[in-house]
Amino acid sequence: MNKQDIKILIVDDEPKIIEVVRSYLEKSDYITFEACNGKKALETFEKVRPSLVILDLMLPDISGEDVCKALRRISKVPIIMLTAKVEEESILRGLDVGADDYITKPFSPKQLVARVITLLRRSGEGSNLFANIISWNNEELEVNILSHEVKKDGNIVNLTPNEYKVFITLIKYPKKVFTREELVISALGEMYDGYDRTIDTHIKNLRQKLEADPKNLKYILTVHGVGYKFGGE
Repeated sequence: MNKQDIKILIVDDEPKIIEVVRSYLEKSDYITFEACNGKKALETFEKVRPSLVILDLMLPDISGEDVCKALRRISKVPIIMLTAKVEEESILRGLDVGADDYITKPFSPKQLVARVITLLRRSGEGSNLFANIISWNNEELEVNILSHEVKKDGNIVNLTPNEYKVFITLIKYPKKVFTREELVISALGEMYDGYDRTIDTHIKNLRQKLEADPKNLKYILTVHGVGYKFGGE
């Protein structure tokens, strides 16, 4: 997907904040949409299906937390919470209901753009995936980048969020061999505090869900002594 095709929804009841955020995002070649309250945010989301949402916690009608909950019922879209609240409890509550990151007001617009880029990279957007739907081996395996759906033989495969992130990272660079550490950083982020061997568990689960024959792997390949790569054709 080209960067110019990535849509970002900005939700805030302060026009000046929307103006500043929109300006910085558009300078970075993103397409922006705005909403000044929760109701408008949910309506706009349904219409444009953005790649990322920047969501203020304090909205005049529906709370940002409730908007986040509503979005999580229908989408895995990355969500960055904007909040003037610095109390740990408020931040944790926002993360608990499904936000992926948060930034407190006042904030640096450049820092916000950097957070956007990081989340889009982790979610598989803004990468070198130029099509919305990609398939391999005569459509035996298929991924829809917009809906985050993976199908095997026409049936939806239920991947956990981290399994999906690992899978997307591998297919973005099909010829690259990833070490465990590289997969942790690229797929799960530098702030991930699990062990790099956790990647082995994700790889094992992906193989169980995606491979037809464990003795004849097609997609999630091991390069002995190095790591893993994607082998779909």
